[in-house]
This record gives sequence, structure tokens and C-alpha cells, in this order.
Amino acid sequence: MDVARTEVAVGRRNGNAARLGLMVLPVVFFGLFFAYPVVAIVERGLHVDGGWQVGRILDVLGQSDIRHVLWFTVWQALASTALTLLLALPGAYVFARFEFPGKQVLRAVVTVPFVLPTVVVGTAFLALVGNGGLLDELWGVRLDTTVWAILLAHVFFNYAVVVRTVGGLWAQLDPRQEEAARMLGASRFAAWRKVTLPALGPAVAAAALMVFLFTFTSFGVVQILGGPGFSTLEVEIYRQTAQIFDLSTAAVLTIVQFVAVGLILGVHAWTVRRRESALRLVDAAHTARRPRGGGQWALLSGVLVSVALLIVLPLGVLVERSLDAPGGYGFGYFRALTDADGGTFLVPPIDAIWNSLEYALAATAIAVVVGGLAAAALTRRAGRLVRGFDALLMLPLGVSAVTVGFGFLITLDEPPLDLRSTWILVPLAQALVGVPFVVRTMLPVLRAVDGRLREAAAVLGASPLRAWREVDLPMVRRALLVAAGFAFAVSLGEFGATVFIARPDSPTLPVAVARLLGRAGDLNYGQAMALSTVLMVVCAAWLLVLERIRPAKASTGEF
Repeated sequence: MDVARTEVAVGRRNGNAARLGLMVLPVVFFGLFFAYPVVAIVERGLHVDGGWQVGRILDVLGQSDIRHVLWFTVWQALASTALTLLLALPGAYVFARFEFPGKQVLRAVVTVPFVLPTVVVGTAFLALVGNGGLLDELWGVRLDTTVWAILLAHVFFNYAVVVRTVGGLWAQLDPRQEEAARMLGASRFAAWRKVTLPALGPAVAAAALMVFLFTFTSFGVVQILGGPGFSTLEVEIYRQTAQIFDLSTAAVLTIVQFVAVGLILGVHAWTVRRRESALRLVDAAHTARRPRGGGQWALLSGVLVSVALLIVLPLGVLVERSLDAPGGYGFGYFRALTDADGGTFLVPPIDAIWNSLEYALAATAIAVVVGGLAAAALTRRAGRLVRGFDALLMLPLGVSAVTVGFGFLITLDEPPLDLRSTWILVPLAQALVGVPFVVRTMLPVLRAVDGRLREAAAVLGASPLRAWREVDLPMVRRALLVAAGFAFAVSLGEFGATVFIARPDSPTLPVAVARLLGRAGDLNYGQAMALSTVLMVVCAAWLLVLERIRPAKASTGEF
């Protein structure tokens, strides 16, 4: 027995050493392509004439227009988060508890907005509520000059975050606990409030924090729908960097956003740990069933109507506008994508499709390798070092992509990292966004693998690599495919960093859409709608494939 315990202890020590080894590549990757560009931007903006201009921070934050930007950034993020929870929590319940025809298709539909570029989301709502949009044509209603358009677009974009994060956990809560409370005399609401809500609380908090994070750093939606009167921190950083060329102000705003995002991610990590501890107390059995009774059917119908109005309608209007050519409905705008006008692009706009696919494939390969290693390193919960590493992986979702993209231009232009003129620069930026999704998809499945199997393999003499190949990989293969799929989808839609580093002769789809929308004329507008429709169809088809191959058991609440 002593020999066996010694071998297990040695196996655990080897496992810890292997975990630290797995962290090397992700740490180097994030250090070179995330921390280095961001720090360089901040240093260039605040380190002037041989000294640090710390007082510049107070000067910038004292400006009335900057205070207005900060106020609007926080206010719209809070309002967007509250509205998203209000509209998406019923959907989370329906997806968790009900079985109905077309459920997989509907899950893919509600996820499509999340992986679409924010610029395309803004385009969809511009086509719906903007000047000359559908509501304007039918009833003379325009929301493009009000904050409501921004809030609704944010709900459209983040609906899937709540459905997947909260619904993934809700599906694994044992309904018999709530039924037992009702048998003891509690009302339906009291049973839900005292039994289900406490178990769901950490997942709801985590989803709310993620929605707040995404809306706090909103860029494309606010840039297109907000107009000159509404600007978030991210939009203001872009304006100060690309239009005014005031790196000092941009650096200050980057620091403010970085601190805010760090606080949000810290609270998010705490809620995730609470959620994981709660999960050990519940039954993970599949609990969905067909609706029963008029109330459940009414709830299902209400959710279907809200999804149709909030998600399907904007996407449908996007398609309708892409087909509304000058000579009548048809594919005129799509055919125009094959022509280069020599103005907006140096190449035909249709080339953006192939550029995006090539870049996204390369970014996916990078994200799967880096994210897979990171997830394997995080499999066993351990200490502050590992928790800090987990938080590091999430930072690219909240730190200004504009700052990262501009940082690429000013840092990766000298040997040995002279990459500015190479094609790999765009996939590297896209992979930064894809890695967190790989980690969040892989981690729950890896942690579900019984650690004793790895210990047994170590006792039998298997190396950590062989143990992972023989024990973990067969169990997580489908999750790995889903992770790669999500990385591919979000890489297709990355805009904030790519807009700086994509070359004029190799634009991506989001960059092409933004450039077309930036030029006057019906042809440019129609081509933007056509490209947005292509991207939407590709994402929808891809997500439907992911729903087919996703693991049979739902994740424990990770996105």
C-alpha cells in the first residue's frame, strides 16, 4: 500500500509539473501578442519627453466630454444587461426544461448574433430601425438617433450568453427538489425562489457579468447606431487613436477600461467558483420534456415570439435589404461583389469572403493549440497562480481590441518580430479572441474526467502526454470540435483589431462591411448588406453543425 501511495504521489507531482509545462506556450503567446502591444500603447501615450505624465490621467478624466463617455458607457451597459436578463431568462428556462421540434435549429439561430461581427449587428438594426429602414418605411419609426436602438442591438447580440450560461446549468438541476418543496405546501413561486433560484444565482451572476463586459466594451454597434451623440470607451479610444491621433488620451482611456475589465473578470471568476461548488450538489441528468399544460405552452409560445421579433426579424431584414436591388428583388448586389471599383477596395469585395475563411482557419488552429494547452493546465483546480492564469486568458474579451490592433502596428515591426507586412498578423489577432472560447468550452468537459483515471495511468508508467492522449482525448474529442467551431466563428467576426491591421488588398468580411457602410450610395449600402448576409448564413450553418456534434451532456454552465 505504501508503494502504491508513493507512486500516486509521484504521479501527482509529475502532473503538477506537466501542468506548469502546459502553461508555457499560452503564457508566451499572450505575453508577446497581447500584453506587449497593450503595454507599448500605454507607454507611448504616457511616457513623454523621458518621463511619465501621470498627471495626464487626471487631466483627461476631468474633461466634460470624457466624463460623458464614461457615464454613457456604464449606463448603457447596466441597462443592456438588465434588459438582456429580462428577455433571455425565459428563453434559458425553455431551452433547459422543454423538448420541442426544431430545438437544435432554434438554439443555433439564437447563437448566430453572438458570433456575428458587431458591425454586422449594427448593420442589421440599421436596416430595421434606421433612416429608410423597415420600421421607417412601414410606420415612420426611427430609433437610430436614440439609445433604444443600441440597447436592443445589445440584447440581440447577448441573448445567447444568458441562454447558454444559465440554461446549461438549469438543465442539470433536479426538478424533483422543487417538486418536493411544493408537496410540502410551498407555492410554485416560493418553491422556485427558495430552491431553484439560489442554485441558479451564481450562473445568473456570471451571465450578467459577461453581458456587462461585452456591452461595456461595445464598439461596432455603438459606432454604427450611436452617431456623434453616443460614444463608449471603446469607440472613443478608436476615435482618439485613428482620427485625432491623440495617443495620450487613448492611453488613459485604455488604462481606465483595463482596470474596469480586471474588476469585472475578478468578480466573474468568483461567481464561477461558487457555481462549480454548487454543481456538486445537483443531479446532472437530462431533465427536458415536452411542455404540459396551458401555462407551459404559453411560455414556449411567448419565447418563440420574442425570438422571432428580437433575433429573426433583424436577420430577415438584413436578407431583404441585400435582395432589394434597384431593378427589383434579385441578386444584383451579390453580383456586384465581383467587381472592383478601385475606390473602396483594391480587389473585388467578394475576395473578402475567401480572405476571412483563410484567416479564420489559421486563427482557429492557433486558438485550439493555445487554448487546448491552457485548458489542460487548468483542469485541476489549484492555487492563485492557476486562477490568475485563467483570468489572463479572459482579458482579450474585455480589453480594447482597438488598442491591441494599433499595438500590433507599432510593436511587431522590428526583428525578430517583424510581422507587420505578413499575412499571419490578422490570424494572431483573431486567435486572441478565439482562445477564451476554446478554454471555456473545453474546461468543464476536462474537469468532468475522473482524475483517478489519470492517476491510474501514471501508476502504470504512462507519461503525462500519453495519459492525456489515452484518457482525456477520447472523452473530449467532441468538445474539442465544438471549441474549434466557436473559435472559427468568432474569428470570422473579429473587427476591432482587424480594422487596423488588415491590408487594403486583403480585407476581411467585417472590415469590408464597415468600409462599404462608410461610403455614400445605394450600391455600397446594398453590397454591405449582401456581405453581411453571406457572413450570417455561414455562421448559421456552422453553428447548426456544432449543435449536431456538441457533447450529449450539456456543459455545466460555461458558454
